[in-house]
Amino acid sequence: MRRALLGMLVFASLGTPQLIGQQPPDQSADEAAIRRAAASYVEAFNKHDAKALADLWSPDAVYLNRSTGEEVVGRAAISEQFTNLFKEQPELKLEVNVASVQFVSPNVAVEHGTAKFLTPNEEPEEIDYSAVDVKRDGNWLLDRVTDKTKEVPPSHYEQLKALEWMVGKWTSDADNAEVELECNWTKNQNFLTRAFKISLEDDSFSGMQIIGWDPAAKGIRSWTFDSNGTFTEATWERKGDRWFIRNRGTLPDGRTATMINMMKQVDENSFTWQTIERTAGDELLPNIDEILIVRQ
Repeated sequence: MRRALLGMLVFASLGTPQLIGQQPPDQSADEAAIRRAAASYVEAFNKHDAKALADLWSPDAVYLNRSTGEEVVGRAAISEQFTNLFKEQPELKLEVNVASVQFVSPNVAVEHGTAKFLTPNEEPEEIDYSAVDVKRDGNWLLDRVTDKTKEVPPSHYEQLKALEWMVGKWTSDADNAEVELECNWTKNQNFLTRAFKISLEDDSFSGMQIIGWDPAAKGIRSWTFDSNGTFTEATWERKGDRWFIRNRGTLPDGRTATMINMMKQVDENSFTWQTIERTAGDELLPNIDEILIVRQ
């Protein structure tokens, strides 16, 4: 009886290849085919061949337009989406790095990787993506792609771009003042910083100014700190071709200081600067004559 039972178990094991211990089929050839399909996708994209791109998707694939949020189904609709994209961005290129391929079943795989969109004179846009690949008639085709768009940090560039011309190094072109300025954007273009050295007939100092957008007040503000110990806060207002910068701050001895700086851009490489209505406590100070500042 035991011998018969043992024989039945052996027979059963030979007839059931799904039993524990069965090695999964080797799918290296399929993985290689998926990676080749990804390379063909990049090649067709960079040639701006919308039809060839659409042919790499399954007949009933779902495509999501990342720019408009529109979802379309099928190769004809996908081809139209890419045709419109290439008309709008004729220099757009693509790079793809397939990080891994995992098989859900013999005919379905999930592909993970990164895609980088390149346009001349612009920062590359890089995203992580997951793609579902399906095997149809011996070919691996895209069925759906999901991207994980990296969060874009907030920026006040639009509100500050009217002052972008200040970026760079500057010096004075005047007998009554020596001025050195260096202006730069901070990360994410939320602020402009200006380092300065100023020598006047009766004073010499250096310092740092930070210029930013105040979303509560809906206006441009700045904060200035100099080597004499004075610090000021200012509001910026544009009137015609001039900027009026109204400062109020504190002197090293505790008195209140006020002044209005007037700045006018002459051209891309020069601007004028003048200071009026200067006070120190109850004392009215003389104006500082207009000086010309030029780009180095």
